[in-house]
Amino acid sequence: MKSFLFTFGLAMLAFSASASAQSAPKQDDSAAVQATVRNYIEAYYRGDAPRMQASLDSHYLKHMIHGTIPIREKTGSQMVEEVRTHGPANIPEAQKTESISVLDISGNIASAKLVTPHWVDYMTLSKSGGNWKVLAVVQQIEN
Repeated sequence: MKSFLFTFGLAMLAFSASASAQSAPKQDDSAAVQATVRNYIEAYYRGDAPRMQASLDSHYLKHMIHGTIPIREKTGSQMVEEVRTHGPANIPEAQKTESISVLDISGNIASAKLVTPHWVDYMTLSKSGGNWKVLAVVQQIEN
């Protein structure tokens, strides 16, 4: 019986150490996902094309939903060019705010929600080479 309790206690200790070791990377990934989303929106707000480029996956695609207007799409190169061409967003400084929620992380993919005063983005991110990048966005534009 003592042998069983000792073995059981050791197994529980190993399980506990494994679980806490797994939560630390998830917390690190959550902070990195949040930082990537923040870089994405701040690049847009400030008109910073290199920062936007750095936040996007090479397969980036955005779908924009706005009332009765047909769904529109934008590729990564179009997004970067728009930021480069238009410069800082034409939004009052007081409205350049955001709320970022990391919804889920599973291995090398994550989902996040970005809420601004004018739109909501649901985002899919991918991790490659240790870096998180925005892979896809579905945007609901407020009327």
